[in-house]
Amino acid sequence: MNKSTTVDQTVQESRNEVVPSPVSQTESQEANSGLGVAVDKPVLFFDGVCGLCNSSVDFAIARDRQGRLLYSPLQGETAAALLSEQDIQNIDTVIFRTPKEGRLYRRSAAIVRVLWLLGFPWNVCGWLLWLIPLPIRNLGYRMVAGSRYRLFGKHETCRMPTPEERTRFLP
Repeated sequence: MNKSTTVDQTVQESRNEVVPSPVSQTESQEANSGLGVAVDKPVLFFDGVCGLCNSSVDFAIARDRQGRLLYSPLQGETAAALLSEQDIQNIDTVIFRTPKEGRLYRRSAAIVRVLWLLGFPWNVCGWLLWLIPLPIRNLGYRMVAGSRYRLFGKHETCRMPTPEERTRFLP
């Protein structure tokens, strides 16, 4: 593989990090009503059986005291209603979905946005991470994601929220 091919692939991957949701506004509203809950907050979609992903969700919940973020496993009903089939099949990434325009952020871009929501000092960490060019951030993300099951374990079932957390989790 020559250098230009590698650069072209990196540029294409960068373009795929931030894309509008393939689900229209009307479809999103229909999906929300079908779920029985309006998705009026940002949603973090994660691999529900991944040990690292579950630990990351625990980390975010503990620091998001104002409850600004909702959580949903990629294996759940909400993901099926709001994400494309390709996003659901690609469980090696986290996806951050904005509430109004349904914009999707993947991999390290999603992590940065979650850190920004968590407030000080985590928003500063998000800004520092944002300074790293996207292809380099995502290279690090992919290295960890590729070995996350081996390093952090894989559960048989998705994470079950505690009674206190239930209002912050979507099916």
